[in-house]
Amino acid sequence: MSDHRAQHADAWSEPTAAYTTEGTGPADPVAPAATPSVTPADAADAARLVAFGLQPKLLPARDAEYAELLRRYREEPAFARLADAVATGLGLVVLEVSTRAGMAVTAGEDSVFAVRMGDYARRASSDSADRFLHGLAHLAVAAMAFPRPEDLADDAYIGRITVNGVDSFVRQACNRLEERAEKHGDNTDPATDAPGLEAAWRIYARRSSTGATKDARRLAGSTTGIVGKAVAFLTDSGFLQRTGDDAGGAFRTTARYQLQVRDMAGSAAMAELLELGVVPVTDGTATLLPPPDTDDLELAADAGLPFHA
Repeated sequence: MSDHRAQHADAWSEPTAAYTTEGTGPADPVAPAATPSVTPADAADAARLVAFGLQPKLLPARDAEYAELLRRYREEPAFARLADAVATGLGLVVLEVSTRAGMAVTAGEDSVFAVRMGDYARRASSDSADRFLHGLAHLAVAAMAFPRPEDLADDAYIGRITVNGVDSFVRQACNRLEERAEKHGDNTDPATDAPGLEAAWRIYARRSSTGATKDARRLAGSTTGIVGKAVAFLTDSGFLQRTGDDAGGAFRTTARYQLQVRDMAGSAAMAELLELGVVPVTDGTATLLPPPDTDDLELAADAGLPFHA
């Protein structure tokens, strides 16, 4: 969230006039301290700043008008309050306003700008079970991009992931969840509406990792196809940047994605995924490794495991 948000708490408080009681006549009002008035032009500029924030690939360094509006937000409290109010009225939450991320906003649950996971999954497939897989793919990308709390807190940290690496990561998590289910004597299939990862892992584990159409395109219903759709969506949304074609596609995180993941980091599902310990971190790099107590679990060849800078 922007450092400026706290000082904007009195956004729309009205100045109170003071009165004198000297003399015998009615109390005479004393003019309140002069406050900058908000003009229609200011309102238009504030809305323009929010509009820039809704263009996630646009960086302030590449647009002079955007940079100027950000300067006004930082230096003019009244303008900042106005921009915050415009965002709130549109159902948006301002995560941060800075030169590195621009005006980073996320849509509230009831916002017209909100993307529903159910709608996202339905556009990709008519199979209702795929909703779990698409959600798990997004969750895995976030967990793999920022495996440690300190990575998520460090503004300079850049996460790097690949499609094949994310798929391998999820399959490692599936193995861990299966082991946990067997340990607790609960290795029966849950209902399709069962919460959390317990329902998703069995569906993911059964799905083919690869597959191709006659023209060598990746099958949309394969797990790498589902991960590929997730990273394509995140790239189009300005959360990831493609860096190469290795291992099904290589990507790096953006400042906006880091802010978005910070916002979702408290979710129970993400915490559960990280607690599985599939991504051990020792020296500042993250890599996929077989669980230390399992000798026969191996990663697929050419998995393209990501490393983090």
